[in-house]
Amino acid sequence: MRDLHVFMPTEHNPQQSIDGWKMLFEKTAPNALHNSSARFDPPRCDEDTRVEVNSELLNWIQDHDAPQRLLCITGAAGAGKSAIQQTLAESCTKLDILAAGFFFSALDPTRNNSSAIVATIAYQIGLCNHALRQYIGAAIEHDQHIFSRELKTQMDVLVVQPVQRLRSLGFNPTHLPQYVIIIDGLDECQDERHQAEVLSIVKQCLLDNDLPFRIAIASRPEWAIRSELEVGGYLHEIAYHLQLSDSYDASADIRRYLWRRLRDIGSRSSDPRARYPLWPSQEVVEMLVQAASGQFVYAATVVNTDNLDIDATPPGKAIRNARYSLFWPLEDSKG
Repeated sequence: MRDLHVFMPTEHNPQQSIDGWKMLFEKTAPNALHNSSARFDPPRCDEDTRVEVNSELLNWIQDHDAPQRLLCITGAAGAGKSAIQQTLAESCTKLDILAAGFFFSALDPTRNNSSAIVATIAYQIGLCNHALRQYIGAAIEHDQHIFSRELKTQMDVLVVQPVQRLRSLGFNPTHLPQYVIIIDGLDECQDERHQAEVLSIVKQCLLDNDLPFRIAIASRPEWAIRSELEVGGYLHEIAYHLQLSDSYDASADIRRYLWRRLRDIGSRSSDPRARYPLWPSQEVVEMLVQAASGQFVYAATVVNTDNLDIDATPPGKAIRNARYSLFWPLEDSKG
């Protein structure tokens, strides 16, 4: 799908699509991109963590014979879904196979709803291939009210038809890598009806038309996605469903993460009691692993330097203070 000049359209004046492309740009949600400055230092998988999950996902993407082209990652808040999606996006970028990404956030009004998702995906896909960019721009010029249409119509006009048109010129992606579209935090899209609409256009537009994309969606198991993944739902037979809480025990990854982060924090402390091997103790690490219950967000919050004032208090007490500031019922222990 990357620029192949032999497939460049010749019947359109490139100038004709400039205004349409500008209109598209103005309708995007730049904060939703995986590398947006608004998401500076986003959650990502720490070194040596989620290795099994990340490897499985890359294998799925690169396996042309894999029966499912849709991946649904579900898990509770703090299970590491966004970190996995961010890491996947960065891995796909390095492999030059990331077609588009959209990261929802309930706290950001530009990406807590579905209004900009199609425009944002179409914009990124257009950046991958100049011919697609021209087709998309021309489609917008033809119907300048396209962004007021329902999402299905937008996806058909701005993504499906341009890709199909590129194919009609002889572009055959079967020998090329699978391109990936990543949608993260679907549950943070306001209104379950809109969440359901996003799932519907993924199925009806991207999958049913056999476009050359693998789609990875991550969400808490809320009604919109849960009902469609269960038996009887329209995604049950076609989705590769990865349930983080059931499929993977993150305790070993959390343990490695805590050892690394606490040692690093201790090495920068002026308190000699915070230096390895005196600290952290195995007791402290195991206590935190058990308290995390598989939730990466707990471990990350505890060792956040804003919460862990290790120079102001003894290391063990600093850990306890950080734990209690989270208002989680943990047993007191020595550190």
